[in-house]
Amino acid sequence: MEELEFHNIINDTLRSSPTNHTVTDPRTESPLWPCPIASPADFEDAVVSAQTAFKTWKLTSLSERQALLTKLATNLEDHLPLLSQILARESGKSLLLSELDVRTSIAQCLHYAQPANALSDHIQYEDETVKIIATHVPLGVVAAIYPWNFPLILSSIKVVSSLVTGNCVIVKPSPFTPYAVMKWIELARGILPPGVLQVLNGGADLGQMMTLHPGIAKVSFTGTIAVGKAVMAACAKTLKKVTLELAGNNACIVCADADLPKAVENVASGAFFNAGQVCVATKRVYVHESVYEEFVRRLVEEVKGNYTVVEDPSVPSVFGPVSNKVQFEMVKRIVEDCKGKGYEIVAGGEVTEGRNAKGKKGFWLEPTIVKGPPDDAVLVKEEQFGPILPVMSWSDEDDVINRSNLTNAGLGASVYSSDLAQAERIARRLEAGGVWINKSERPHMGAYFSGFKDSGFGGEMGKQGLLSYLYTQSIHFAK
Repeated sequence: MEELEFHNIINDTLRSSPTNHTVTDPRTESPLWPCPIASPADFEDAVVSAQTAFKTWKLTSLSERQALLTKLATNLEDHLPLLSQILARESGKSLLLSELDVRTSIAQCLHYAQPANALSDHIQYEDETVKIIATHVPLGVVAAIYPWNFPLILSSIKVVSSLVTGNCVIVKPSPFTPYAVMKWIELARGILPPGVLQVLNGGADLGQMMTLHPGIAKVSFTGTIAVGKAVMAACAKTLKKVTLELAGNNACIVCADADLPKAVENVASGAFFNAGQVCVATKRVYVHESVYEEFVRRLVEEVKGNYTVVEDPSVPSVFGPVSNKVQFEMVKRIVEDCKGKGYEIVAGGEVTEGRNAKGKKGFWLEPTIVKGPPDDAVLVKEEQFGPILPVMSWSDEDDVINRSNLTNAGLGASVYSSDLAQAERIARRLEAGGVWINKSERPHMGAYFSGFKDSGFGGEMGKQGLLSYLYTQSIHFAK
C-alpha cells in the first residue's frame, strides 16, 4: 500500500505532474500518497481525446456498450481488495463500508448492463396518418464532478450513465478523496477505447474549467447548494446540459402507531451510517408526542450500543470519523452551538479542543443526539452532514408537515407508521424528491433520484435519469 502511485489518465495513458497534493487519513491525520494535479494543458488534452473518441464511440450499439459495462464490473470485482483498502485510508471508512462502496459500484455497472434498464426507441404517437418514434442521441463529452463521502458510488453512477448512453466522460474526484477513483480508472484501461473514460485530479479551478469549456456537453455535479448554483451559472454561458444533486436537510416523521423497535433501528441507521455523511441521511426527526420519550430512550440505547468509535478500520463498523478537517470543524461548531445554548444533549457531545473526544488524533466525533431543540436552532435549520441529530416532538399532522417542508431544500424524507394509508398520505405532502416509508433513506439505482427546490436540478438513476445524458429525437413517418 505504501508504494502505490497515482496518475491522471488521459487517452488511456498515465500522466504525472510537477504539482502534487497529499490527502490526510481521517482516522489518524497522517499524510497519504502524493497525487498529481492536472494542469490546464492536461485538461485540454483530455477534452480533445474525448471528442476524438466520441466520433466512433457514439456509433456503438447499446448491446456493445452494455457488454463493456459487464467487463467494468468484473474489473472492479477483481480489484475489490485493493480499492477497498485505498478507500478506507482516504475516507476513514471501515473496510466493511469501503467494500460496500466498491460492491455498489459493481451493482451499478451490472444494473445498466441489463437491456430492461436502459433506454430504447419507442412509439410516441400513432394514428392513421403518422407514426412518431422517439430515439435517443448521446450528447458528447460529460464532466463528472462528485464529493468525498462515497467516492466510487457517486462517480460510478455518473460514469455508467454516461457510457451506457454513448457519451465519453472525464471524471474529476474530490480533492479530499481522489485515490480510489483514480486507481479504478487506471486499472480499467484497455476495456474501453482510449479517450472514452478519463480522470483528472484538481481543485475548484479545474471544476470551473469544466463548466466553461465549449467542448464539454454536460456537467453532472454532486455537492453543496452554493457551488451547485455557481456550476449552473457557468454552464449557462455555453448552454451546457447540467444535472445537480445538492444538499438536503431531510426530515423523518415518526407516527404514534409506528413499530418503535424497527423505527428506532432504521432512524439510527439513517442518521449515523457513515457518521451521517450521506446526502439523504436522516437529519431532522419529528416523533409523535405520545411516544416521544420512549423513542428517545430507545434511540439513545441503540446508538450507544451500535454506533461507537472503532479506531481499527479492519473491525466491521458502519460508523467512522468525519472525512476531512473542514467538515469536522463545521460539525464541531454545531455541537458547541448546542452546548452553548443549553440544549439537552442525551448522547455524545464531548469535544476536546483540537482533537477528538479522547484527545487523540483523527477527525472523530461521537454520535450525538439533541433532545427537543427549537425549530430555529442551527442544528435544525442547516444541514449538519455529520454525526449529530435533533429529535423533536409533534402532535398535529398538518403542523409537522409544515415544519418538515423547508423553503430552500427537499432531497429526501422518511415516514414511520403501521397505517400505510396514513404514511402514504403524509409522504405525498412532503416536498422531497424521494420519500421512504418504514425504512431509512437509501437511493435505489432503479429509481429516479432528484431534489426539490434548492436540493437539485434534474436527477440521476432509473431510466428517467438517463434522459439527461441524451438528446431525444422525434422521427415522423407519414403513412
